[in-house]
Amino acid sequence: MLASQLPALIVLLVLGAVAKVLTVRSGGEVGSLARLGPAALVPARVEVPMLIVCAIGELVIATGLLVTTAPIFRWMAVAFFAMCTYVLLEVRRRRPDVGCGCFGEVSGAPVGLRSVARTTVLTGMAVLSLWAEEPGWLAFAQPSWFVAAGIVVLLVLSPELEEMADRLRYRAPCEQRRGPAVEVTLARLRSSGPWRLHQEQLTAAEPYDSWRELCWRFFAFERRDGADVVFAVYLSGRRPAVRVAVVNAEDSGAMPVYTPVSA
Repeated sequence: MLASQLPALIVLLVLGAVAKVLTVRSGGEVGSLARLGPAALVPARVEVPMLIVCAIGELVIATGLLVTTAPIFRWMAVAFFAMCTYVLLEVRRRRPDVGCGCFGEVSGAPVGLRSVARTTVLTGMAVLSLWAEEPGWLAFAQPSWFVAAGIVVLLVLSPELEEMADRLRYRAPCEQRRGPAVEVTLARLRSSGPWRLHQEQLTAAEPYDSWRELCWRFFAFERRDGADVVFAVYLSGRRPAVRVAVVNAEDSGAMPVYTPVSA
């Protein structure tokens, strides 16, 4: 049963490594890598090397889990997924506008609770695998219902599936697609946690300004103390991310600090 954790860990490590390499090779527009997970936390000059090193590390761990029972690879998996959980929490706190980058550019949606929960579950699975007496290839050869259950849980916690479905459906990046009507986006905002948190402080239920930037629709409201409350609603996904920033009048020229709360 303990070895049944290994197939899911190995497959996700390999997929993550391959996706990161393909993302680097595909290039993209200037600054595109800075919108992917940990790359957003490092200087631009080391974005590509960092993604390559991360991909190599994932392949090394996956290979070790597949062909050996050496404890070092099991502990490396625990450390890797625990570090990923920490990094995602930091990205969510410091750069709520960027994606996790777990699977390259496919993971471009803002980091949400599902992505954090997925790495937390993977960390727990890696911990359980520490006591497995079989290598990963044997777990692949003798699958059990535990393997299927783990895969189902990880699929439920993977927002990339919705992003891929959107790409297959629209065949264009989110920023180039026609977004939902303003009324629909506003309704999504009003059903979110950030809206409920700030609703009673607003002077009016309707925004005094609204605009779109790339994949986000922004709504500006006035607060009773004279500050502005700006909500940002992501325009893709069934449960889009919602962010909020409070800007005081004296800080009008400063960069607002976003509260990392999702819908």
